[in-house]
Amino acid sequence: MTRKQNLITDIQNLLNTHENINPTSIDANLLDFMDEETLINIIDSLLKQKELSTEPDKTWLNTFKLQEY
Repeated sequence: MTRKQNLITDIQNLLNTHENINPTSIDANLLDFMDEETLINIIDSLLKQKELSTEPDKTWLNTFKLQEY
């Protein structure tokens, strides 16, 4: 598997980690025309979106931490 194919697989895997979304399958031919830098930028964007989507969950969970008195 080439580095580019690995990046495309990583994008697909990241898309499939979002909750409440049907599994995503990407036709590698659709992304094959993109260079590695573009694919890496897509991965970076997906990671940032995932981080932002979990932030409200972290805030909610922090409300249950024990407070010191």
